[in-house]
Amino acid sequence: MAEATGISPEALLAGRQGESRAERKHWAIMEAAMTVFLRNGYLGTSMDEVAAQAGVSKQTVYKHFADKERLFHEIVLGTTDTIDALFRAVAADLGATEDLEADLGRFARRLMAALTEPELLRLRRLIIAEADRFPELGRTWYERGFERVLGSLATSLRRLDERGLLDVDDPALAAAHFAGLLLWIPVNRVMFRGGRERVEEAELERLADAGVRVFLAAYGRPAR
Repeated sequence: MAEATGISPEALLAGRQGESRAERKHWAIMEAAMTVFLRNGYLGTSMDEVAAQAGVSKQTVYKHFADKERLFHEIVLGTTDTIDALFRAVAADLGATEDLEADLGRFARRLMAALTEPELLRLRRLIIAEADRFPELGRTWYERGFERVLGSLATSLRRLDERGLLDVDDPALAAAHFAGLLLWIPVNRVMFRGGRERVEEAELERLADAGVRVFLAAYGRPAR
């Protein structure tokens, strides 16, 4: 069974609420802005609507964020630690595995379930749509998010090569191959369909198992 990730506008910014009243209000505005930006897009979002969604005055929104561009940048970059944290511990455990195929499958299902979540796909579409307007933002989001996930996976694959469980000359390339085997079909399928469409869990399971088999056929070492 694919692991539930529970990604929502709130979950994407989870763990960042702070303790003071000002900090709580700051993150409440960011959560509200996330909801509005995902619903309306960048150009269709107004600070008035963000304020209404957050239940605060527009003056309060401007007190925390100088303008809409600054607010957009902060909510996008505020999601990157959450994305990385979803996989860092699982990838680290992978390097110490005693059952490589099973634990690769576990990582694969978690990765696929998270990266095909409708809310994360909506955020990805939004960032891509605004890539020409904010190219540095898109680059930074990729580097701090998905690229860090691949980096964590590459570190684990290097460890597995050192243990003699895999034959990996280029861990970064192998990590990209693994992610591509898993994500090419389901992510492209739902990216172009819009809405909140999900890939069926049984299909994710099938693709995860197939991706692991192909990866191990290419990078696995023969059993001694």
